[in-house]
Amino acid sequence: MATKQKIVCSFCGQEISKDKEYIRGLHGIICEDCLAAANRIIIDLKGAPKDSETSGKAALVEKLHVQSPKNIKAHLDQYVIGQDKAKRTIAVAVYNHYKRLRHRFLHPEEDVEIDKSNIIVVGETGTGKTLLAQTIAKMLDVPFCIVDATVLTQAGYVGEDVESILTRLLQAANYNQERAEIGIVFVDEIDKIARKGDNPSITRDVSGEGVQQALLKLLEGDIVNVPPKGGRKHPEQDFVHVNTRDILFIAGGAFDGIERHIASRLNTHAIGFSNQNNSVAQRENLLQHLTAQDLRAFGLIPELCGRFPVVTHLNPLDKEALKNILTQPKNALVKQYTKLMAMDNIDLVFDEDALDYIVERAMELKTGARGLRSIVETIMTDFMYECEAPQKGKAHKEVRVTKEYAQQRV
Repeated sequence: MATKQKIVCSFCGQEISKDKEYIRGLHGIICEDCLAAANRIIIDLKGAPKDSETSGKAALVEKLHVQSPKNIKAHLDQYVIGQDKAKRTIAVAVYNHYKRLRHRFLHPEEDVEIDKSNIIVVGETGTGKTLLAQTIAKMLDVPFCIVDATVLTQAGYVGEDVESILTRLLQAANYNQERAEIGIVFVDEIDKIARKGDNPSITRDVSGEGVQQALLKLLEGDIVNVPPKGGRKHPEQDFVHVNTRDILFIAGGAFDGIERHIASRLNTHAIGFSNQNNSVAQRENLLQHLTAQDLRAFGLIPELCGRFPVVTHLNPLDKEALKNILTQPKNALVKQYTKLMAMDNIDLVFDEDALDYIVERAMELKTGARGLRSIVETIMTDFMYECEAPQKGKAHKEVRVTKEYAQQRV
């Protein structure tokens, strides 16, 4: 009867038992113990192998052109008029966020971990909330998406799940998951998901408090299962596992009526003779006294307010600011229409009193900078329809928009 041949390690010479693993090569066999010893030696000499996903994200973070807060604000000044306090606050928060990422990836051995600071921006419609976020994302060259909070509902109801926010971000990053995980998400109209009453509702608030609860894990930082093509989740679907730990969330909203909560809070702290002064304190712009306490009184749950540690506001636009918006930024409305007409060899000029009239009409509309475009469009539509470009080789034709012409069209 033939005996079974023993399996011996070619490296250490010991017999390999049945419960041990081994590798067989062309001219020998290596046992499990020798393989483990060789692996420990390599780690001691060269260090542990790096996670490919982490190293890829680290390379992306290292390439980011993160400038100092002063340079970020100077860049914002080219596109957004005024709002100095908001621009300073956002510039510092964005700089700290990406500085934190760079430090964590370049110095992973340090034990002090810096948390991210999401931002919430409060301001009337048309004051530049979305434009601020867009300009910063374009400057940093990171994926950016705008999400409307009004379409979000609790899971299982008609509307979009909260995870659809990350689907938009993946699309903005061309489905490059590592780029998406260092992007910026702007959640617009966040005031529309405020709790309707001060007390928790006994019935489901489908598009209100439930959405706020669902947003918590995204804002804090968690690995979320995201349907890559959007739509509803179902068991057979392949998910993308997105880590939101390094995604910066900026929320914006008009918070119409929050001034009442601010005024109420200021008056309750007034004592004695100072009451008269406090009651008059900056009534035209109560938003400058905004705190997280006012957001909570408006209807945001405390857990959500805690995940937006940076709170800032945008001042209402006055006549001077609106006129500057018309003429000064890189993409000012007057510059846009001047460029548009220059393509047809027509030199377009706006009179000063025409600009003043446009600003007055925009103040009446109370829609901020958005009102300016609708008025200028009304003034220019008939002219752009009727005008004919001069033939090639002929001199440019100059056209002047006067106050009388603007009044006739509006």
